[in-house]
Amino acid sequence: MSHRLRKRITSVFTSLVLIVSLFIVFFPYFWTLLASFKDAAAINHPLDFSFTPTLVNWQAVISAGIPRQALNSLIVGLVTVGISLAVGSLAAYAFSRFNVGGSAARFSTLLAQMLPPAVLIVPLFLMAYYTKIIGSVWAAVISHLTFILPLVTWFLIGFFDDVPRELEEAAKVDGCTNWQALFKIVLPAVRPGLGAAGLFALVLSWNDMFYALLLTSGTQRTLPVGIAGYWTFRGVEMGQMSAAIILAIVPMIFLSFFVQRFLLRGLGGGAIKG
Repeated sequence: MSHRLRKRITSVFTSLVLIVSLFIVFFPYFWTLLASFKDAAAINHPLDFSFTPTLVNWQAVISAGIPRQALNSLIVGLVTVGISLAVGSLAAYAFSRFNVGGSAARFSTLLAQMLPPAVLIVPLFLMAYYTKIIGSVWAAVISHLTFILPLVTWFLIGFFDDVPRELEEAAKVDGCTNWQALFKIVLPAVRPGLGAAGLFALVLSWNDMFYALLLTSGTQRTLPVGIAGYWTFRGVEMGQMSAAIILAIVPMIFLSFFVQRFLLRGLGGGAIKG
């Protein structure tokens, strides 16, 4: 077998693997999109593509308060991400530059990730109850910070490690204080890491249902809780649930495209290799 033939066979095989992989990944989204335009009769035939599209599911979802729940999820996500990046970047900088607490302290930032959510829900519920924020989006924000803030801090430590200390020393020689060197030199250098960490944190907050289900109520419910509400005692309202799922997916897709250059550079390992 010639080299050219082997190369062609490898190329065809690789293309087939990619096509099958893309089909496996995207078909559930495609099926969900189709289901959102099917009526109750057509949705019982999942492989029937000759149905007449209808907007009844979308109208029901919009009138049921899903847009309000999506807004609640956005508020929770943005506040959580903002606090996590502000506090997490300072903590990561301290771990990176001053080795606060040593490697044990770095490792301890991930302890919250090792605990199952059921362990934290009781103290979080009591704290929210006694501070009179139970049932509001702020209870969800506090609960999300318990697992997102440590993760953001751990994520950013590596990016600060990759920034050469000589850059800060040169800035201080030019008259910058420690804070000025941080905000003018270091933070701009780790901007890709901040973008990647922020997007990852927003997705985690956007998708959380456990804490939101137990700590929010009424008009303060978030989108995942609203989607789960279509699982009723009569069964799953598949059409309306599919429409709500599409509404939940689309914002994250657009946001991913918007910040993809930061995400790709961030996941690559850091802004500066030194």
